[in-house]
Amino acid sequence: MPKRVDHAERRTEIAEALVRVAGRRGLHAVGMRDVAAEAGVSLRLVQYYFETKEKLLLFGLRHLAERFGERVAARLRAAGDHPGPRAMIEALLMAALPTDEESRTFHHLYTSYAVLAVNDPTLAAQPFIKDPDAAEAALHGLLQQAQESDLLRPGVDSRTEAVGLLAMSAGLGTSILVGQRTPDSATAIFEYHLNRIFGPGPGISAGSASPLP
Repeated sequence: MPKRVDHAERRTEIAEALVRVAGRRGLHAVGMRDVAAEAGVSLRLVQYYFETKEKLLLFGLRHLAERFGERVAARLRAAGDHPGPRAMIEALLMAALPTDEESRTFHHLYTSYAVLAVNDPTLAAQPFIKDPDAAEAALHGLLQQAQESDLLRPGVDSRTEAVGLLAMSAGLGTSILVGQRTPDSATAIFEYHLNRIFGPGPGISAGSASPLP
C-alpha cells in the first residue's frame, strides 16, 4: 500500500527549510531550488505545494508568526496562571528580542520580509498591514485593560504607547542583531519605559532576556 502523505506536514517541512537556509544566506538570496535542496526534496515538489516563490515566502512568514506565538505562549505560562496586563506585555515584547538562535532568525527574516515588501505590493498588502495592526491592537487592549484597573499612570494614552512599544521592540531587536547593544541593555530600556507607563513594579528580571528552556 502506498505511503500516505501528510500534506500539511510536508508544507511545514518546506517552510522550515526556507527559514533555515534564509537564516544562513539572507532571504533575498534564496530561491525555490535552494529550499528544495535544504528540505531534501525535488524542486518540482516545492513548486507543487507553493507554485511560486511569492507563495512560498508568504507561507514562510505565516510559519514564522506561528512560531513567535508559541514563544509568547511559553513566556506567559512561565509568568503564572493569571498574569496581569504588564506581565503579558512583557512576554510579548521579550519574546520578540533576538536572544537565541531561533529568535535571531525570526527577527532577521521578519525584517527581511519588511524590506522586500517595500517593492512588492503583494507582500506589503498581506502580512505588513494585517500583522502589525493585530499586534498593535493586542498591546492596546492590554494597556486599556490596565488603565481600567487603575494600573497605569494618570494621563497615559494607551494607543500611542502601544505604537511606541512596538516601534521600540523592532528597533531594539535590530540593534541587538547588529551588535549595537546587548539583550540586557535592551531589557533595561523596556523596563524603564514600562515603569514610566505603569509606575515602578517588579519589572522585567535580568534573566528574562535569556533564552527559554
